[in-house]
Amino acid sequence: MKTLILIRHAKSSWEHDVTDIDRPLSSRGYSDANLLSNELLKHDLKPDAVFSSPANRALTTCNIFMDALNFTSDLLKITDELYDFEGRQVANFIRNLNDDYKNVMIFGHNHAFTEIANNFGDEYIDNVPTCGLVMLQFNIDSWKNTDKGHTKMTLFPRHLKS
Repeated sequence: MKTLILIRHAKSSWEHDVTDIDRPLSSRGYSDANLLSNELLKHDLKPDAVFSSPANRALTTCNIFMDALNFTSDLLKITDELYDFEGRQVANFIRNLNDDYKNVMIFGHNHAFTEIANNFGDEYIDNVPTCGLVMLQFNIDSWKNTDKGHTKMTLFPRHLKS
């Protein structure tokens, strides 16, 4: 059994004159990332590895989650393959994960994460929103066999706001 947790970066700010990869989080992004990561404390997640896109907004979101969940920094690996907006690189990345990893958390971007959630999960998701989380489980022994799995959980910021 393998578990994949996809977390799309939190809301970014367009107020700065920076390249796409350097775009920071907005104040709402920080707020949503703190809200969602604190909610995840209730789920006792224990990933074997955490991977993030090198984009500022994804890596900042990742660090907020890691701090809130008390994950050690040695779990984190930054990978260029997750700076993908279509999903092909992300799918390839997933299928090439080390089989020693049973539970993996990745931070990245849309449209890639919506594509992965719909192609690999069994629940249709119109759009994974900023700071949205999708947990997928696969009845496989090797990540190279990743195909249709089960959408075990979706958690979006709007689910936690009244």
